[in-house]
Amino acid sequence: MNFWRAAGLNYVQYSNIAARVVRGALKKDLAVDAEKRALVNIKFQKWENGKAVGAKA
Repeated sequence: MNFWRAAGLNYVQYSNIAARVVRGALKKDLAVDAEKRALVNIKFQKWENGKAVGAKA
């Protein structure tokens, strides 16, 4: 059994905590670049019958 599972975490939660700890340990100049990479954008597109439908959200 994985230690993160034994602690009551799922893998995504464990991964987020580990990433936060690593970013917190970086020097200032590297931390700025790491924070930029931490931002995520998600785009949704509705599909029907294998084709994109409507405007992208």
